[in-house]
Amino acid sequence: MLYQFYQQQVFPHLLNQVMQTASLMDKRRELLLPVAGEVLEIGFGTGINLPFYQNVARLYALEPNQDIFKLAANRIFASNIALQHLHASAERIPLADHSIDHVVSTWTLCSVQRLDHVLKEIKRVLKPNGTLHVVEHVLNTENKKVRQLQHLITPIQRCLADGCRLNRNIELALSKAGFQLSQYDYFYAEGIPKIGQQMLLARVQKK
Repeated sequence: MLYQFYQQQVFPHLLNQVMQTASLMDKRRELLLPVAGEVLEIGFGTGINLPFYQNVARLYALEPNQDIFKLAANRIFASNIALQHLHASAERIPLADHSIDHVVSTWTLCSVQRLDHVLKEIKRVLKPNGTLHVVEHVLNTENKKVRQLQHLITPIQRCLADGCRLNRNIELALSKAGFQLSQYDYFYAEGIPKIGQQMLLARVQKK
C-alpha cells in the first residue's frame, strides 16, 4: 500500500522536478529543435519536451503511466501541437509500419523492460529515412568505481524510479539493434549525482 502510494502520488512529482534540471533542459533543446513532421515520443512523461518542438505536424505521445501523464495536462493545454496520447508500452507501439519521421526518447530507454524489443519496434515504425533522437544517462565507461556502484545500486533504483537502470550501455544497444549513429556525444550533466552524470546524446538511422 505504501509503495503504491509512492508510485502514484510521490514519484510522478519527483520525476517532474528532477527532469527540469537546467543542464537537462539545455540538452532537450539541443536534441529537439531539428525535429519536424510526424513524431513519436516514447516516455512522454509530464510533457516537459513540448516547448522545444518547433515544426511538428503531429506528436504521438506514448506514456503508459497514467499518473505521470496527468501532470502533463497544463503543458498540453498551452501547446498548439496536434497531440495524440498513446496509452501503451514501447514494446508494442500501436502505429503502422514506416509511418513516423522521427522518434524521440529522452531519459526513457533506461526504464523500458525489454530494450531490444523497444528498439525493434522503433525501427518498425520509422520511415526508411527516419531518425531516432536519444538523450540518456549511461553506464559509465570512464570511471570503474562509478561503474561498479551503478551495477550495485541499479536493483534499488529500478524500484524507486519506475524501472530506471543506471547501468545500460545505450550506444552498444543501438548498434546491436541495427542503427547507424550519425551523431553521438558523451557529456557530464551538471546538477546530477555522479552515479548518473555521464550521458549520451545521439541521432541514429536504420542501417
